[in-house]
Amino acid sequence: MLNRVVLVGRLTRDPELRYTPNGVAVANFTIAVNRPFTNQQGKREADFINCVVWRRQAENLANFMKKGNMIGVDGRIQTRTYEAQDGRTVYVTEVVAESIQFLESKSSASGGGQPFASGFQQGQNQNQPVFPADESPVSEDPFKDNGEPIDISDDDLPF
Repeated sequence: MLNRVVLVGRLTRDPELRYTPNGVAVANFTIAVNRPFTNQQGKREADFINCVVWRRQAENLANFMKKGNMIGVDGRIQTRTYEAQDGRTVYVTEVVAESIQFLESKSSASGGGQPFASGFQQGQNQNQPVFPADESPVSEDPFKDNGEPIDISDDDLPF
């Protein structure tokens, strides 16, 4: 059997961080995920999906992300029930996040473009590190010979 959810969307409000009586961090949040089609009026609708994340990821989410930031969530759907104060049974369906990716930096909504805590900047591929100004990679043009033949021996080829 398979229960897997992958979502990319924007936080609809700041994550709500709490702690269990045993001191375990838990954050509840909702993300808005655009539907891949438009309605009859030509407008794109969104689904608002309730999510929960536990432990260190909950603290990181609450500390670094806020309303409007785009995140990626990988997890599973879980259902639960509880009895409300008025005696009625409440049914809850939510995504339990196992992994959260911050797809925007904390200050990107205000145009700051500060690096992530993980050392990557907004808008960059997650596989490209941020270099400090004094350690930038050599930006030599690999095509400066304009397609002219180069002198290389067969011993230098990796194949």
